[in-house]
Amino acid sequence: MRGKERKVIDDARDQPLDKRVHFSVRLLESASTYKDIVVRKKDGFTQILLSTRSTYNNTLNREVMNEVKSALEKAAVDDSKFVLLSAVGSVFCCGLDFDNIVKHLKYNRKRATVKLVDTIKNFVNSFIEFKKPIIVSVNGPAIGLGASILPLCDVVWANEKTWFQTPYTRFGQSPDGCSTITFPKIMGRAAANEMLINGWKMNAQEACDKGLVSQVFWSETFTQEVMVRIQEITSCNSFVLENSKALVRYNMNVELKQANGRECEVLKKIWASAQGMEYMLKYVQNKID
Repeated sequence: MRGKERKVIDDARDQPLDKRVHFSVRLLESASTYKDIVVRKKDGFTQILLSTRSTYNNTLNREVMNEVKSALEKAAVDDSKFVLLSAVGSVFCCGLDFDNIVKHLKYNRKRATVKLVDTIKNFVNSFIEFKKPIIVSVNGPAIGLGASILPLCDVVWANEKTWFQTPYTRFGQSPDGCSTITFPKIMGRAAANEMLINGWKMNAQEACDKGLVSQVFWSETFTQEVMVRIQEITSCNSFVLENSKALVRYNMNVELKQANGRECEVLKKIWASAQGMEYMLKYVQNKID
């Protein structure tokens, strides 16, 4: 063990100062621990995996969203060329953790609403503000906020067996993740309304046809297909990658942040109301039943 440690230290000393700084940051980040996500520093990129221990089916509570936000902030300033966002298990993300939300809103609803909505707003903004490419590997169902953040990323690859759904009206909540502006832009108003209002359950190929997903891969070779393409991107110049994203996203961030702000204000109104609370309680109870 001592021999291995000595070798790592000696290798670092031989590098220029700026590379040694990056090297130290990467070691520190690899050693950092999260409760509900896994962060892996790879050669050229950062992999963030949803691996929620405190929630069910990779749902998003305040803690999970804050951890993802923190991991993105660290990847933004280290030597990662891009981020690969994926998940552990057979589910990608089932959106907001309504069991957790209801539990918090039962006590001091106004204060809890502000905290929860601010967390969502900051979580979504962390995707909008991230300057490096975000690649998403969707291994399983993506629901609610788990689906609506996808257009905020740059490349989305999906397992052929996965599906996407944003049944907000059934949850008793309004759309989030800037989906009120991104969904109509990428898939047209009619399809967006089917998703956001009617809760259309879209399969992987339909999502690809509508522009929500970049490519669909066979489930048997999904991981291998993703990693082959990841290696290709890793070989690209980081300056070129970041500036290419900047050109594609030019003038979009202000519009996205405004949409995020509007959506969060409506969420505050719904969650702070007695009717909104009653509807969410009914949804949670029906889910339990």
